[in-house]
Amino acid sequence: MTEAEDRKPQSDEARSAFRPPGSVAASIDGESSTTSEFEIPQGLAVPRHAGSESETTSEFSLPEGLDTLPAAPAEDEGSAFTTPSTYHAWTAPAAFTPASGFPAVNLTDVPWQDRMRTMLRMPVAERPAPETAQRHDDDTGPAVPRVLDLTLRIGELLLAGGEGAEDVEAAMFAVCRSYGLDRCEPNVTFTLLSISHQPSLVEDPVTASRTVRRRGTDYTRLAAVFHLVDDLSDPDTNISLEEAYRRLAEMRRNRHPYPTWVLTTASGLLAGAASVLVGGGLTVFVAAMLGSMLGDRLAWLCAGRGLPEFYQFAVAAMPPAAMGIALTLVHVDVKASAVITGGLFALLPGRALVAGVQDGLTGFYITAAARLLEVMYFFVSIVAGVLVVLYFGVQLGAELNPDAQLGTGDEPLVQIGASMLLSLAFAILLQQERSTVLAVTLNGGVAWSVYGAMHIAGDISPVASTAAAAGLVGLFGQLMSRYRFASALPYTTAAIGPLLPGSATYFGLLAIAQSEVDKGLVSLSTAVALAMAIAIGVNLGGEISRLFLKVPGAASAAGRRAAKRTRGF
Repeated sequence: MTEAEDRKPQSDEARSAFRPPGSVAASIDGESSTTSEFEIPQGLAVPRHAGSESETTSEFSLPEGLDTLPAAPAEDEGSAFTTPSTYHAWTAPAAFTPASGFPAVNLTDVPWQDRMRTMLRMPVAERPAPETAQRHDDDTGPAVPRVLDLTLRIGELLLAGGEGAEDVEAAMFAVCRSYGLDRCEPNVTFTLLSISHQPSLVEDPVTASRTVRRRGTDYTRLAAVFHLVDDLSDPDTNISLEEAYRRLAEMRRNRHPYPTWVLTTASGLLAGAASVLVGGGLTVFVAAMLGSMLGDRLAWLCAGRGLPEFYQFAVAAMPPAAMGIALTLVHVDVKASAVITGGLFALLPGRALVAGVQDGLTGFYITAAARLLEVMYFFVSIVAGVLVVLYFGVQLGAELNPDAQLGTGDEPLVQIGASMLLSLAFAILLQQERSTVLAVTLNGGVAWSVYGAMHIAGDISPVASTAAAAGLVGLFGQLMSRYRFASALPYTTAAIGPLLPGSATYFGLLAIAQSEVDKGLVSLSTAVALAMAIAIGVNLGGEISRLFLKVPGAASAAGRRAAKRTRGF
């Protein structure tokens, strides 16, 4: 180009941003010479990834000989969009599915509870697809609304029976997957169950819900529901929707395994055994038994009249307290406090407390808050019933000393026998299957033995001793439930009966009735600490048991089998 031509004005096409500068030689090949700003400079060789068959190198690979990139110059003023100084795009985790795919999750040869719990804690996109099962009459697939309705009815029975929210969601998820429904999301709160199924990303989801309006304690029905879910989850068992509905209807129609008079007698035996645990004798046993049976009958009468449970608990707490006050007024040389304490053991809501704490520890905070609020209302009703009787007893001249703490007796074998009798009576009140009564009775005896060895013989704190004993109960209960492929509640709830804080609750109420509010609050705080130790110990024992079991997806599970700590934000 001559000097004259260089001074001539150039056209817009000549001044294009893609025109090579004058000092750079143009490409001699016939293709476009446009290059990418990410192109590796000439003279730098980029190593290929091992095992790659393609010769094409990534434009994002580090040049050979360079371990790290030079640090970016610090900015004078930070921006919300500025990359943090500790972040390197070269070492960032993969944002997309790796070429080798996600590791396969082994979900076989383990109880369905663990399989479903593992998949619920996994992201939806990484859950393995359900096995294809022919559980319907034609090739059109299962009727989605009917499957969701069956799932909600099963979840309703489990939630009304006192099962934890996580186990209820796992059972609902298992029913949906057993009929081939993928992309199902169950949701459980204290009184509401809902489930949503989305066939694909382009189809509208189907959502159904059901409300739990009435709760009942029947662990026999709970075990039957678990057996149904276990059969549905078994790939070798083909249960149609009609058969599942028929079995569910039979569970609802079946009567309780124990008649009413047996339940009333069990309530009295529970109170009598509890009075022996706190140092009472034969007279105290009979008095506590009669007072508890009378309170149970009055509570049944209130229930028949339609009164809420708050008033039922208050009425049931009055006869044992009145029996203890009567023995004191007639100057019978017995521990009247043991009579009242035994009556409280039969009323303390240990089942609801354990379920509430378990829901809170597993992340279901709304359900946990509702359950604990229910426990508080029951506790307040018991307090109100006992305080009314104690107030009138004090006014009549009954000499009750809130500082005279109850003992546990000097005969360990009698104490262990009383604890086993208490667990047996508690199991009958919970309507458990006869096949599980022996196991839970032995579990209760072991729990009291551990507590006595640590607290009485070893002089260890009662809270620590209670937590250790409850943890052992939870451990044995979870192992037995996994062995039987059933719920853990029948093996744990009745076994914690001997550990309930009946004496601490009574002495706190007695101090308040005698206008010693400070002492009363201290004793009630001890009772709350013991109750929390029981609940946390049972849950911790169950979690420890899972460490010894073959948990599916331990090596992968997409790196998230449980919620991570939020670190304060």
